[in-house]
Amino acid sequence: MTDLEQQVFTQVRAIISNEEQVIGRRGILIPLKKAIIADGDIRNVIDIVSSDPALSAHLLWRSSSADHATPQSTKNRSLKDALVRLGQVNIYRYAFTFYLKERLDELEQPYKKLVQGYWTLTESIAVDAVDELHQMDNVQINPDEVQTLALFSVFGEIIALTAFAYLNAELKEPYPLSVLKSVIEDEQLTLTVEAFESLGLDEDLRDEFMVAHNLRQSHNINSPGLVLRGVLAKKNLLLRAA
Repeated sequence: MTDLEQQVFTQVRAIISNEEQVIGRRGILIPLKKAIIADGDIRNVIDIVSSDPALSAHLLWRSSSADHATPQSTKNRSLKDALVRLGQVNIYRYAFTFYLKERLDELEQPYKKLVQGYWTLTESIAVDAVDELHQMDNVQINPDEVQTLALFSVFGEIIALTAFAYLNAELKEPYPLSVLKSVIEDEQLTLTVEAFESLGLDEDLRDEFMVAHNLRQSHNINSPGLVLRGVLAKKNLLLRAA
C-alpha cells in the first residue's frame, strides 16, 4: 500500500466509525433499536415504524417479496401482521437498509451513480437468494433472514465508497477514485468488518455474512449464509480472506 493509499485508508476508516455521518440523523432507527434491544412489546415497535409511512410501506413490500413463493404464505393484511411475521431483528435490518438507501441517494455524482450500481447488485442478489431458498427442500430457513443478509452482500464496498464521498467533499483537491479502488481491493474485509461493528448491526448478521463469503464454516443446515454463499460464488463476489 502506498503512502497515499494508507492515508485514504485511515481517513475512510475514521468516517466509517461515525455512525451519524454515514447514515445521518434518522429519528426512527435509534428508538427502534432501543425497543428491539429491550425485547419488549411488539406494539412499541409497531408504533415506531408506523410513525414513518414510507418505512411502513417499505416493510410491507419487503415482507411480501421475501415470502412470495412460500406455499403457506398469505398476503399481509396489515402492518402489524407483517411486522409480527418479520420478527424484530429483520425489522431493524430492513429499516437500516431503507434509511441507508435514502442517505446514498443524497450523494453527489459520480459517487451516487457508483453506489446505486452496488445497490442494484444487492437487490438482484437478494432476489436470486430468495429464489434459491424456495427451491430447496427440507430446510427451515426464514426467507427474510436470507433477504436481509443478501442486502448486505457488498456492504463494505458501499460504506467505504460513501465514506470516500464524504471525505472528498471536504477537500479542495479530492483524492482520485482509483486510490479508493486500490484500498478496497487490498482491505475489503477489514473495511467490511469495521462497517458492521461501527454501525451497530447484530452479531448474527455479521456471523452469517462471514459464512456467506466462505470466511467461516457452519454445520447448521438451516444457515441463511449457506444459501447466499452459492449465489455469491456464481457471481464471483466472494470476499478474499486477509
